[in-house]
Amino acid sequence: MSQLQNLQELPRFSDGLSYLYVEHAVVEQEARAVAVFREEGSVLVPVANLGVLALGPGTRITHAAVRTLAASGVTVLWVGEEFGRFYAQGLGETRSARRIMKQARIWAHPRLHMEVVKRLYRFRFPEPLPDDLTLEQLRGYEGVRVRDTYARFSRETGVPWHGRNYDRGNWGAADPVNRALSAASAFLYGVVHAAIVSSGYSPALGFIHVGRQMSFVYDIADLYKADTTIPAAFYTVAESEHKVESRVRAKLKDMLREKRVLQRAVSDLHRLFSGLAKELDDGEDENIDPLTALWDPCGEVEGGVAYGSDNAGEGEPESAG
Repeated sequence: MSQLQNLQELPRFSDGLSYLYVEHAVVEQEARAVAVFREEGSVLVPVANLGVLALGPGTRITHAAVRTLAASGVTVLWVGEEFGRFYAQGLGETRSARRIMKQARIWAHPRLHMEVVKRLYRFRFPEPLPDDLTLEQLRGYEGVRVRDTYARFSRETGVPWHGRNYDRGNWGAADPVNRALSAASAFLYGVVHAAIVSSGYSPALGFIHVGRQMSFVYDIADLYKADTTIPAAFYTVAESEHKVESRVRAKLKDMLREKRVLQRAVSDLHRLFSGLAKELDDGEDENIDPLTALWDPCGEVEGGVAYGSDNAGEGEPESAG
């Protein structure tokens, strides 16, 4: 993998968080770093320079390596090939919950929730939309955009399009382009899921989609389908209707890398919440350590303090909790 060729040029998310994807390798602890062993050799990875380690297929990692990564605050992800599936995550001990807390507070605030919904729709359009559109009108614009996108790629590829139609319980009954679209979407969800958890947000707290553990994944993935999964599916089927599921994943993998969708997703996540919830932050004290802060109706208070003692807030802090 190119990420192992030169660790001085680790890929970075928009906020500077560096990540490393490895597959068909063994990861072991070595001194205060981890070493990645592959057939062609080994590479020492200084964990101080790493934010996310993504473990792809054929990867084994030792307990000592996981302990070293966790102690350095590195997020470990277990993913499919090139992030095409998201299986599990491990969070380092220094990870802050600030972003997921902000997401939850915005999610629970009706006006701010609505603002995020409108932003999610507006982000899908290259041109600015009128500011006075209602949510119903935005949905209408989006419906037209999606229908036009399907129709355009149907014309370009010559693949017939009769609408989005598939049955999870009877996969083979769907036509080839619908099967390709479903397989491509599942792959995209893995990439977006990894971006969400790596950035410190919750995949379950969706704004347009609600009620499922991956609701927010669906919200963010919809930003990229028009220029990734839809063209990949139509062009795959245009080439051949044989084994469309595996072939569309291969095509989409290259497309997602070229379009830097993983990095774009992280950037869009931060942009989505930018400038919101300022009035909700009035009770926060920047001098309080977010890793030990305690909830209070008037705002967060310092944790690790023996509040029942006479010198509460003045003595030696106790462990949080």
